[in-house]
Amino acid sequence: MAAQKNRFRDYFFTLFSEVFGERIATILILLYLSSGILRIGTIAAGIGQYLSFFGIDDILLIELLIIALFCGINLIGITLSGITENLLTALKVIPLVVIALLLLPSVELQNLTPLVPITATGLVKTVLLVYWPFTGFEISTIPVDEMRDSRMVPYALAIVMLVVSAEYLLLNIALIGSVGSAVLAASPAPIATAAALILSRSGSTVAVIGIIAMLSALNAYLVGGSRLLHSTAVALHVSSLTSLNPRGAPMAPLLLIALLSAGILFLSNSFEAHAVLSVLTILVPYWCISCGSGIFKALDHYCRNCQLGRITSPFISF
Repeated sequence: MAAQKNRFRDYFFTLFSEVFGERIATILILLYLSSGILRIGTIAAGIGQYLSFFGIDDILLIELLIIALFCGINLIGITLSGITENLLTALKVIPLVVIALLLLPSVELQNLTPLVPITATGLVKTVLLVYWPFTGFEISTIPVDEMRDSRMVPYALAIVMLVVSAEYLLLNIALIGSVGSAVLAASPAPIATAAALILSRSGSTVAVIGIIAMLSALNAYLVGGSRLLHSTAVALHVSSLTSLNPRGAPMAPLLLIALLSAGILFLSNSFEAHAVLSVLTILVPYWCISCGSGIFKALDHYCRNCQLGRITSPFISF
């Protein structure tokens, strides 16, 4: 049972505490978890926007049910949540690439030119919103102990970052260039609006693809956040958050993160507000991960040269 309670190793907390001390490490973990909870809220609010595209009014209730559904999937175990993630990823990536390629012939250069004057406030808000989709890559390093071959994580992570960045760039050029930023900004389902240029009745289908894309991200944040909260609780000896259910899932952390994510939707159901706050709360942990990984790598190199052993961390696997 003791081995089961310590199934997930505290890579994040170890990295932060070794470099910055335990107290600061705890604050950084809380900031990171807060950002993850806000990102789940952002995704749920985004799903709500797509639901409004279908004329559905009770979007808050559906958003809450979706969070509960994926919490239940994760409580069943990592195998089911992993299969779900793989399926949702395949269902979102391929159609989005196809849509982008089909929209490229409709791109007009004048649509790629900003129509409104750039202000400092507007620029900062835009940067934060654009930065939001690029957060979360590091989640794949959190459940590393549940993977069959953890040595592949650094290489898979690099490939995913390249593929996602290329897809986002292609998709945004196609969307903005074909429709224009003003039309996209006014639409609750921008991809569906742009897709209507290709097929007049494709909007609903593309809106479903948009929802699938967000469901995939929501599932990933529940997986990563629950494991991080569990491993940190083990390191800090918070016994109420350390036990696993019979299927090996961190039940209390999963339920807590799901409840907090649902709770913030009652405070605000705004996609933009949650996205901006999630980016602001993740910036400091990201900076500390980058600095801490560099320091860890230097220490690892020193220890190996001095034959003192090797420091183990998924952040320095390259």
